[in-house]
Amino acid sequence: METTIFFTPARIGIPYSTRLNNSWPRRSCLTVVSALTPPTSTNNLKTESASSHSITTSTGTTKTVYKDNWFNHAAINYLSKAVQDTVGMRNEESGYESLVVAAGAVFRGFDPIQQRKLVVETLQNAVPGPISFMIKTVMRPSKVTREYFAGFTALFFPWLIGPCEVRESEFEGNKERNVVHVKKCRFLESTNCAGMCTNLCKIPSQEFIKDSFGVPCTMVPNFDDMSCEMIFGQEPPALKDDPVFKQPCYKLCNAKHKHDTKCIT
Repeated sequence: METTIFFTPARIGIPYSTRLNNSWPRRSCLTVVSALTPPTSTNNLKTESASSHSITTSTGTTKTVYKDNWFNHAAINYLSKAVQDTVGMRNEESGYESLVVAAGAVFRGFDPIQQRKLVVETLQNAVPGPISFMIKTVMRPSKVTREYFAGFTALFFPWLIGPCEVRESEFEGNKERNVVHVKKCRFLESTNCAGMCTNLCKIPSQEFIKDSFGVPCTMVPNFDDMSCEMIFGQEPPALKDDPVFKQPCYKLCNAKHKHDTKCIT
């Protein structure tokens, strides 16, 4: 099925207090298999999210169209369901649009601190505790660990962040392949919102990766071309010093239409 990434107004159903038991369990075998499967060599590792291509819309802007395979659909539905379970809401969308709508509901319904906490809780619920504990215990901070996480991310998460590749950087005087370069972030492109990128992706992901796996990670989004870099092993700056909090909202923001920094901070 071809999924075109366009943000549409959320159609949120009635909040519910009980978990659905008929599909997408909170901790499925999908997460376990992914966590236990080592990536291939990170040398020149470059991945595409199933297949994708760019189109030019009537407004002259370029949009990326994704053709998700079965694994991508399964992962997207699993994460979207986890977000909806955490906030106690359901939406009527499917595929990646369902994830975008769920994220939009969190962004509009909670303040920035609550948003970050809810995303961290979602990620903790999505990854079985024993898996994260095992990884944190076995994979102590090292060059191998940092390169493993970079390769793993580039191999298994293009469905979420878009096509990406592993790049080399200097770490404590040595060269390491510990950076994931995202050419054009799928989540940022589909939401077109700096606040959602910061509060629903960057900050909670940095916190979750370090607390759950013991590996510091700094995410550096580029709001001009929608690219991003994930630098494993690098401690993120304090929130008050992070440049992203000085980023004004996009002029074509689909979320709050407040073109200043308030929706981020």
